[in-house]
Amino acid sequence: MNHQGILLAAGFSRRFGANKLLHPLADGIPIALAAARRLRAALPEVLAVVNPQDPELARLLARDGFPVTICPRAQDGLGASLAWAVSQTPQASAWIIALADMPFIQPATIARIAAAIDRPTTLAAPVFRGRRGHPVGFGRAHFEALVRLAGDDGARAILHDRAEHVRWLACEDPGMLTDVDTPADLSSATLPLSTPK
Repeated sequence: MNHQGILLAAGFSRRFGANKLLHPLADGIPIALAAARRLRAALPEVLAVVNPQDPELARLLARDGFPVTICPRAQDGLGASLAWAVSQTPQASAWIIALADMPFIQPATIARIAAAIDRPTTLAAPVFRGRRGHPVGFGRAHFEALVRLAGDDGARAILHDRAEHVRWLACEDPGMLTDVDTPADLSSATLPLSTPK
């Protein structure tokens, strides 16, 4: 199995007021780097996608050993960045899509999503107390649908349209629901940090 982790880090932090992905958590680790390290703790292959206006973030991730790709159409939205990243990794047997502004997901949750994709048609997503979280996994059969994504909708439509292939995994991990859009989100997060190296 060659399951590929994808870290979507190509947003523009418009609601945060500054580059939130570079903002440190309580342990001093920048948000995007913490999310990337948690993804890498579960998956050996991780590709980070960033926008062309964020060379500092690209350097930060590259210094920590992460391959980085620059999405030329990042301004078009999440779907465009996701499509770009998947198109850069066509050899993968599956893609595990994580968001760089979600630094609290447990590596064990990510590993469960990856392990659930045991055939090309499988999709997998975690659920915490009835709510779908992240990351989401896509088997090889969904490559064409992923690389056709555009706009800001991400891959939600794929999960909806191919619902019979989705494996929903109940996980006791509130981090799968906790994203950071504003500084207030950081102050209200009461999750353990312990960022992997």
